[in-house]
Amino acid sequence: MVIAIDGPAASGKGTLAKRLAAHYRLPHLDTGLLYRAVALTLLDAGRDLADEAAAAAAARALAPGFLADSRLRGSAMGEAASIVSAQGAVRAALLDWQRRFAGAPSGAVLDGRDIGTVVCPDAAVKLFVTASAEERARRRHRELEGRGEAVPYDEVLADILRRDARDADRDAAPLRVAEDAVVIDTTALDADAAFRAATDVVDGRGGPAG
Repeated sequence: MVIAIDGPAASGKGTLAKRLAAHYRLPHLDTGLLYRAVALTLLDAGRDLADEAAAAAAARALAPGFLADSRLRGSAMGEAASIVSAQGAVRAALLDWQRRFAGAPSGAVLDGRDIGTVVCPDAAVKLFVTASAEERARRRHRELEGRGEAVPYDEVLADILRRDARDADRDAAPLRVAEDAVVIDTTALDADAAFRAATDVVDGRGGPAG
């Protein structure tokens, strides 16, 4: 069974995806890390994030081991990833990478922005996880504080809104709800409640063996 989870930044989809993968014993891929890795490759090489040819080349050469780089988790890398992820050539270069992962015999859990609409349109379960921009900014602000990053809340909210607009307005695989996706709004839900809502959907589709 493939479980596709989409949603905007800081909606809780990553946390939910990890818990579902552990619960159902499925491999998990945070596809956002792929775009962060491409952005970091460009920055390490001193290249412009808007250089689509260089970004596509970095995407084609991406090694799985690079996804473990701790620098990928920083707030600045999220903004950088949002820039390169809007480039059609980058998304095309990473599409096969993601589909190969999803094609594991056991199934898989993938989270991102276009999993249910583009990467795995035939996924057995599609979830769209969202929350208000203000709540997502509060969560991201707490997360950054926990890492020792002193970023004002207003800046975090502005970053969230910029990324929302870029994700929704891009020409290549814009963020949208798949027609057959179940929407889970986590604004007023804690992680446990969101997990229960998601497992109800997955179990209703027969679970990973179904």
